[in-house]
Amino acid sequence: MPLFTKTREDVPCTVEISHRFEALHAHVRFNNGAVVHPGDEVLVHGAPVMAAYGEVVVEDRTATITRASAIERLWTRLTGDLEFMELCEFSFSDEVTL
Repeated sequence: MPLFTKTREDVPCTVEISHRFEALHAHVRFNNGAVVHPGDEVLVHGAPVMAAYGEVVVEDRTATITRASAIERLWTRLTGDLEFMELCEFSFSDEVTL
């Protein structure tokens, strides 16, 4: 794993978009078994996939995985918990807001 440089790899993938009452999701599965690690970036190529209400759309695409350098991966692991806590910002109050 390079210490300071990023690497890229193109991988085949399957994109699944569900826009149903039972399930609203978007998933990308790498067909070659590639795994995304902390700090990596994924770009799925092609036009946006649109699913009308009640539909599930499945398409085969190509994705580019930009692998984080060793330093970026370490930094992501060290600071990831702190950034997660920003998402958990909440407060308790006796006041009722209208």
